[in-house]
Amino acid sequence: MAAMSVIGIDFGNQSSYVAVARAGGIETIANDYSLRATPSCVAFSDKSRILGVAAKNQQITNLDNTISGFKRLLGRKYNDPAVQAELRELSFKTVQQKNGGIGIKANFQGETHVFSPEQITAMFFTKLKDTSEIALKTKVNDCVISVPSFFTDAERRALLDAASIAGLNVLRLMNETTATALSYGIYKEDLPPPEEKPRNVIFVDCGYSSLQVSACAFHKGKLKMLACASDPNFGGRDIDLILAEEFNKNFQQKFKVDARSNPRAFLRLMNEVEKFKKQMSANSTKLSLFIDCFVDDKDVSGDMKRADMETLCSHLLQRVEKTLKQCLDDSKLKLDDIYAVEIVGGSTRIPAIKQLITNVFGKTPSTTLNQDEAVARGCALQCAMLSPAVRVREFNVTDIQTYPIKLVWDAAMGENGEMEVFSLHHAVPFSKMLTFYRKEPFSIKAYYSGQIPYPDPYIGEFVVKEVKPTSTGESAKVKVKVRVNVNGVLTVTSARREAPAEAGDQQEEAAGQPDAPMDASPKQDAPAPASVPDNENNTEEEQEKKEEKKSGKKITITELPIESFTNGLSVVEINNLLEMECKMIASDKQEKERVDTRNALEEYIYELRGQLNEEPVSDPNGRLSLCQFVKEADHQSLIKQLDGLETWLYEDGDECTRQIYAEKLSSLKNIGEPIKMRQQEREQRPIAFNEFVASIQQALGVTEQFRAGSKLYNHLVEADVAKVEQSVNTARKWVEDKLAESKNCPLIENPAVTVAQIRQERLNFELEVSPILKKAKRKPAPAASEAPNENGQQPTSGSGQADQPAAGDQKQQTEQNSAEKMDVE
Repeated sequence: MAAMSVIGIDFGNQSSYVAVARAGGIETIANDYSLRATPSCVAFSDKSRILGVAAKNQQITNLDNTISGFKRLLGRKYNDPAVQAELRELSFKTVQQKNGGIGIKANFQGETHVFSPEQITAMFFTKLKDTSEIALKTKVNDCVISVPSFFTDAERRALLDAASIAGLNVLRLMNETTATALSYGIYKEDLPPPEEKPRNVIFVDCGYSSLQVSACAFHKGKLKMLACASDPNFGGRDIDLILAEEFNKNFQQKFKVDARSNPRAFLRLMNEVEKFKKQMSANSTKLSLFIDCFVDDKDVSGDMKRADMETLCSHLLQRVEKTLKQCLDDSKLKLDDIYAVEIVGGSTRIPAIKQLITNVFGKTPSTTLNQDEAVARGCALQCAMLSPAVRVREFNVTDIQTYPIKLVWDAAMGENGEMEVFSLHHAVPFSKMLTFYRKEPFSIKAYYSGQIPYPDPYIGEFVVKEVKPTSTGESAKVKVKVRVNVNGVLTVTSARREAPAEAGDQQEEAAGQPDAPMDASPKQDAPAPASVPDNENNTEEEQEKKEEKKSGKKITITELPIESFTNGLSVVEINNLLEMECKMIASDKQEKERVDTRNALEEYIYELRGQLNEEPVSDPNGRLSLCQFVKEADHQSLIKQLDGLETWLYEDGDECTRQIYAEKLSSLKNIGEPIKMRQQEREQRPIAFNEFVASIQQALGVTEQFRAGSKLYNHLVEADVAKVEQSVNTARKWVEDKLAESKNCPLIENPAVTVAQIRQERLNFELEVSPILKKAKRKPAPAASEAPNENGQQPTSGSGQADQPAAGDQKQQTEQNSAEKMDVE
């Protein structure tokens, strides 16, 4: 069971996938609608939340309270230009939070609520978790979640916070490009050994909202990401928007309707255009688009060819080409070095994008991977590697840092106050040990130093506390470990003060120089494979022992506390939101039970009334209608009661509690079930009687053959046969009496004998006679006076008994039987 709880989540802007690692491999989980893709959609009603497919299905009718596209809002500020661009195309209302974040407004349970994108994401993760637990029939906790390679530290922390609110333990946030590479490489049996040149593969992932291109080098049992380029603002939805605007312009001219003035109409147009785009990918001829009752009950239509679409989107295709070339340049690969180009993501099916890939990389795109599920499968594989409960083939994963990171600190004595610690495409996860000389607490600030799709390059501030000068008043040597972890998040994992054990000893490094600058070439740990625990502490201890041995002086180490000021929620905030989420889950469950009970009552009313209203059947041997098993007066009263319940259900009883529905259903079943029982008994009773009669006749046949002197039953004794005959007579009398009682019992009354009673009597009868009828036939012993004939064989007795083996063959026969018995054992 533990192995089944290892899942990977491909969290997409439009839809998401969940994959699980099983003993037979990786499997994508289907949701409650038997679909592999679950729309990334959360909606609110007066009573409960609606998640996934159900939320998407009611989006047009509940536009203001249906939230989609929230992935792009994670970890961002309300005034961010990218956020404002997103919000212009989203239907729900938003406000600016006190902390500058985004607040999503929704009417829920009769009140207006403001949720953060992290809360909405947590609600959606709750749905994915629930779907997984139902499919796997076990609790799900550990998971690996995909994240776009261009997500910044703030966005990654927000995603981790959302998972925590949903009660998920994230073993790793995995870049979508890396997950794709893992799902490709782990099944390849022909990868080159480490001493040979690597197999270089380009992966192009163009989805609904973004484009990511990566280069990866494969060796047997490991992969290393070489480069990654992305366009966070290009995806299939941008093409959909251009097509929708073009069609809307035509509709304005031809039909005098403007979809932009009606949000519901424009959403319908976007949905239709998405289907139209997929059709154009398979057809180069002119295709027609038709939408009935579009605006003001007007039907609209239009047409377009694939070439027209490519012309309209030419500026977008130029951006695609630029991103492809950037990845090729950053990877420093020549075209001859590239083994293959793999494509994933729905938008890579567009012929123009495929042609651009061919032009840039000189190779026809390959579709070895499942274009929709590759990322989820890679995440499930990574989760299996990180989980001790599952055994997976060893495969090392080395990711890269998408943006350079620099550290800035308070400069002193003319030193340089900043340093780029992690360069572009630096290996991840990775740690670096930095050395400072300080007399008092100090702070380090982290920034992105490259171009990022985020208005603020600030990552966070880390304050090293309790720093004191040495006993001689000199600056203390402080070593700070800075790490980009497996989630792509920057942390300061430790800080330690090193000083000579004996008072008066001078330090080795920069003795007598107060506030010396940071070590220009900081020590660094080797990158740890993503699926192997780090052993950095051991490395540090070994280094410290070497330093002590070299200096001949004992060094004392003091761990220093670190206070972090980074993006994301505090532990207290996460716990409060987790508690709120648990309450909403309980409320949703209670509402579901209420609705299910109401539906059960409604269904029972329709079913019972439909059966009672069937025409009576005149054929006594046929299946009688239910109305024939109830008195005429009771029939009319029951129909009236059912009609009244139906009226109540749609008026005063529409919003009642589960308990009221359950009580009315129970009361109704107390009336309806006895009627149904009488009908079922009438249908099943002849079958049960026939089975009993067949058992009686079988036993009777044995006694008659015994009386006739049949050799088949000459092993039975008179007393046993007499006992069987007595049981047969008793059973036959019981059946005849009960048949007569049943025939005289009116249909509107409970039966004189039930099917269960008949079957029990039959069982009792068979238990009485079966031990006698199934007695083994006894074999008589050979006569002592009989001697073998001249052929060495025992003569037959003439009484019908089986021939016995000759005395000369008895030993051989015994040995043969023994051998056969041994073989069987």
